[in-house]
Amino acid sequence: MSNYHVPVMLQECIEGLNIKPNGTYVDVTFGGGGHSREIMKHLGEDGRLLAFDQDADAQRNIIADERFEFVDQNFRYLKNFCRLHNAVPVDGILADLGVSSHQFDEADRGFSIRFDAELDMRMNQASELSAKQVVNTYAEADLHRIFGIYGEIQNAKTLAKTIVTARLNAQLNTVADLKNAIQSLIPRGKENKYLAQVFQALRIEVNQELEALKDFLTQAAEVLAPGGRLVVMSYHSLEDRLVKNFIAKGKFSGEVEKDLFGNDQKPLDAVSRGAITASEEEIKVNNRARSAKLRIAVKK
Repeated sequence: MSNYHVPVMLQECIEGLNIKPNGTYVDVTFGGGGHSREIMKHLGEDGRLLAFDQDADAQRNIIADERFEFVDQNFRYLKNFCRLHNAVPVDGILADLGVSSHQFDEADRGFSIRFDAELDMRMNQASELSAKQVVNTYAEADLHRIFGIYGEIQNAKTLAKTIVTARLNAQLNTVADLKNAIQSLIPRGKENKYLAQVFQALRIEVNQELEALKDFLTQAAEVLAPGGRLVVMSYHSLEDRLVKNFIAKGKFSGEVEKDLFGNDQKPLDAVSRGAITASEEEIKVNNRARSAKLRIAVKK
């Protein structure tokens, strides 16, 4: 597992869950199983852990323990599968968002700007939409929207136009094809940052990450028992904003709704003031922790 993915802010996540030995917990981003294994250490013989992951590679890390159940699904189906496994309500839910180190390191998955590979980026290998399809078939206006909103790229409009023009000559099938097509737009000295934003935008679109996150957060509030904990770690501002707004307001935009007596109508209360970030020591050991923001909430 250690080569698969080093869990970020492991202790902070476990403390945030406030684990009861006989409780029922859900790790909705199982991956290498690092967080799940740590949760299991805190469970007694009556405790339960459900783990979700849509990536077939994650199944190699399944924990052989009768208290553990693996769910081969996207976390946007949290409520249905918790019900199916007779695991409602739950005492705590953990989500470590973003791409695992393993997915970045597997060249043929097409997640990384470091390797040349087919433009794939599917977290669920069975899904139909890949990054190759996005860059080769999406209308210029849709590419502009994706790069502007999901990648927060300054020259998103020019980028979209450049891709649409380039694909008239030949299909953009690989990471190298895409890089070559947009080479003239990449700012000098900021190559890695720019390409990371382009890849982030494509990955979010391919996997419908923000829509899935909204579905997950809404359902998490429904399946948690009163006093249950929600612990979410995000790696870019788009995700963190959704998590922050949902905890603060019970919705993703607008103001918190109030009842007839002026009480806030929201299911969760923040446990931590603001986002928790990794220590300098952890960042030195695991650079991926640099951008992580951890938020913890409790069900009212």
